[in-house]
Amino acid sequence: MNIKLIKGIFAASALYDGLLSIVLLFMGPAMFDYFGVERPNHMGYLHFPALLILLFSVLYWRIASDPEKFKILIPYGIGLKVSYCLVVFFHWATDGIPAMWLPFAWIDAIFLILFIQAWRIVRSMSLSST
Repeated sequence: MNIKLIKGIFAASALYDGLLSIVLLFMGPAMFDYFGVERPNHMGYLHFPALLILLFSVLYWRIASDPEKFKILIPYGIGLKVSYCLVVFFHWATDGIPAMWLPFAWIDAIFLILFIQAWRIVRSMSLSST
């Protein structure tokens, strides 16, 4: 994995998370209806996570601009992906979760693996230059 690929991974995640957050913010109810999932009793329960995802999208854009310079931010991106995957896969394995959340968890699991690999490479680049 080279620096150009690392930039592409974080740019792809920024686009993915940015688009997802916009869909959740502006078309959340329609998305719930489409998948036959009961809507939350208040849209604030959807809007807050959507805005957090949007914030992380900006973080991923920042990392994509210069992964070595912004390597300190990569663990936060890893943390988001770990958090979402843990929640969805735990509930899927125990008490169940609407299937609409599973594709996002699998996509995040892929990004998680890529982020960890990217972080290791960027860290090693920094260590070898000192």
